[in-house]
Amino acid sequence: MRLLLDTHAFLWWSEDSPQLPRLARRAIQDDVNDVLVSAASAWEITTKHRLGKLPSADPIASDIPGAIADQGFEELPITVAEAARAGALSGPHRDPFDRMLIAQAISRDLVLISNESTFDRYGIRRLW
Repeated sequence: MRLLLDTHAFLWWSEDSPQLPRLARRAIQDDVNDVLVSAASAWEITTKHRLGKLPSADPIASDIPGAIADQGFEELPITVAEAARAGALSGPHRDPFDRMLIAQAISRDLVLISNESTFDRYGIRRLW
């Protein structure tokens, strides 16, 4: 399975937070699965860290590529087609970072690890 981590899932995994459910943790640990972290999450983490909203993310925000590599995860770049899809998504969800993750999950047929039940409206596969 190819898994895309929502930003909070990546942070909670990196911090070994109990907020990450056992089911998600097992899927991430399973060597059979490919685990991806989107460029959108890097953008979200560094933006919110700069604004003081994620002070505990300092070690990750200072070297996101290194944090991704240290966990054995893969970087997921954003394509122009995915950006267009994210912008064109209908529905009430307005967060640009989340919309990008949804678009990437749709276009690349990824399972999104997220606690955001509103994502289900977009027909993606979500694990939590």
